[in-house]
Amino acid sequence: MTIVSPAGAAAPAAGRRVTPTARLVLPADADRDAWLTARRRGIGSSDIAAMLGLSAYGNELTVYYDKRGELPLDDEDSEPAYWGRSVEENIARRWAASNRTSVRRIGLVANVDRPWQMCTLDRRVNACPIEPGAVCALEIKQRHQMKAPLFRRGCPDDVLAQTLHQADVCGFEHMHVGVLIGSCDYRQFTVRVAEHQQLVLDLRAAAAELWQRIVDGRPPVLSPDADPDPLLKMYRRLHPERSGTVHIDRDGDAQDALADYLDAVSDKAEAEQRRKRAQARLYEVLGGAEMAVLGDRPAYSVEQRSKQGADLARLAERWPEAYADCVEDRPYDQISIPTDVRKRHNA
Repeated sequence: MTIVSPAGAAAPAAGRRVTPTARLVLPADADRDAWLTARRRGIGSSDIAAMLGLSAYGNELTVYYDKRGELPLDDEDSEPAYWGRSVEENIARRWAASNRTSVRRIGLVANVDRPWQMCTLDRRVNACPIEPGAVCALEIKQRHQMKAPLFRRGCPDDVLAQTLHQADVCGFEHMHVGVLIGSCDYRQFTVRVAEHQQLVLDLRAAAAELWQRIVDGRPPVLSPDADPDPLLKMYRRLHPERSGTVHIDRDGDAQDALADYLDAVSDKAEAEQRRKRAQARLYEVLGGAEMAVLGDRPAYSVEQRSKQGADLARLAERWPEAYADCVEDRPYDQISIPTDVRKRHNA
């Protein structure tokens, strides 16, 4: 039985309709840079997860700047993305074998009526195992073992949103999902559009609104409690080199942000001092003992540990070639605030 269509099978031509409501933009074997560029012409399934705040790698604003072409092409894989692609073929084979059918790679597709609505299909299913004659596809995921509880009752929110978006792009009534959790925990699910009709419409409307903002050049406004990590990464990529001066309003948002930043720095320093004072008291109670007990149970102990370190100056002096080969500068940004500004704030 053929599990995966042979590599030599003729690939569909770009522009051809490959699902009930989607045409092919780029085949699955397209150059990565070409794929990264083409996907900027619309909202894809990974963009949906970011747009909803369900991704650790982005948000609405990062999607906006990426689609506008203002961010450099993200040609560096994260470790999860690298390993996810590395095991994708094996997961596809496992799903196909389990369901006694075959699958085929397609590539980047776009909806024929809403060309901004795009997705990259992991695999199209040649013969649906649960509804004979139905047209459907397979979404493949690989997740860390710590994420296993999220799959206990079905697909977690990010996977659900992505698969529903793909179904909406392609005109599928359902999508299959095959996921490998950790290294050996395989699971599979079916996502049916009929069970999530309103969510599908809401996702389409939210994506359409964001796409219109992208076309118009109107950046979305994020919630104040949005995850700051994707934002910090985005601004560093957006402005890799800095020069010049910007004037801020004394009563504006920048002034408030500066005050919040200084308060956070002060709170962190005070918290570290409290930690050290408490640590000193714990040592005082121990005296020369190794462990303190509360009743008949251990309360705390002191453990001798070590960590590796390198004397870089000695390495550079004695083995300059090894130093040059192994030691590299890693530039980073740091907010620098003049002492007089700090003093005025803390006064």
